[in-house]
Amino acid sequence: MAGPKTLDQFDIKGRSALVTGAASGIGLAYAECMAEAGARVTLTDIDAEGAEREAKRLVDEGYEARWDVCDVSQLDQVAAAFDNHVAAYGGCDIAFANAGLDVGGGFWTPEGDRNPEGQIDVYDPQRWYKSIGINLTGVFHTVREAARVMKAHERNDHRRGGSIVITSSNAAEVNEAIVGVPYMAAKAGVKHFMRHAAYELAAYGIRVNAIAPGPFVTNIGDGWVKKNPAAKKAWDELVPVGRMAETHQIKPLALLLASDAGSYMTGAHVMIDGGMQLGPIKPIG
Repeated sequence: MAGPKTLDQFDIKGRSALVTGAASGIGLAYAECMAEAGARVTLTDIDAEGAEREAKRLVDEGYEARWDVCDVSQLDQVAAAFDNHVAAYGGCDIAFANAGLDVGGGFWTPEGDRNPEGQIDVYDPQRWYKSIGINLTGVFHTVREAARVMKAHERNDHRRGGSIVITSSNAAEVNEAIVGVPYMAAKAGVKHFMRHAAYELAAYGIRVNAIAPGPFVTNIGDGWVKKNPAAKKAWDELVPVGRMAETHQIKPLALLLASDAGSYMTGAHVMIDGGMQLGPIKPIG
């Protein structure tokens, strides 16, 4: 039998992973996945209380985890988070550039009504700046600092390199007028930035891929989908498989890209959206 056994390729025991936006939602799912698979994990978030709470919960469950506060729009905070991670764990093997936010103001509301505040000619520029600052510039900051420490430190198994996984969105591929124009623009930028980063960093053994989720039940947008059953029902009806996803469903894909199971994958923009890219998203009503 040539090569390692299939399940052995998913083994990340002894490696370390840093996750941004890890206090809740998809970022927390990434952190849980890494810990469950044996990695030592740093949970970072602008929500320091949430990051601390979830890291302590993982420790109480028997995993090795720590936390750090980090606003990904601020390069100095991202650099400090990676430096602290390296100081704690001796290097960084896996990084998830996940932190993001929905500033709202879509062309359509979740209930299917036209939103006068979401029109381009009246759109609040501050919403644009905030979305780009977190969803695109924050990814640049995270990948920049991940590359810096991955180039400088050998992995725990003495092979250079590492894996960087970026959270993109199906909004990078299709028009999602509910999430708003800056979110779509930022995620499209994330996709193309990821491709360049993958090309540039391949020579250093650093793989860069992106996961592009469709509608997941998370706290994004202040958790509006959890608070609004009508909006949840409307989204369920838009998804070809008939439902929004729960965050645990993203864990196997995250492990594939983080581990040696994905060792021949770089520059991939992997959709996990219940089929929403298969056709245009029609407005509700």
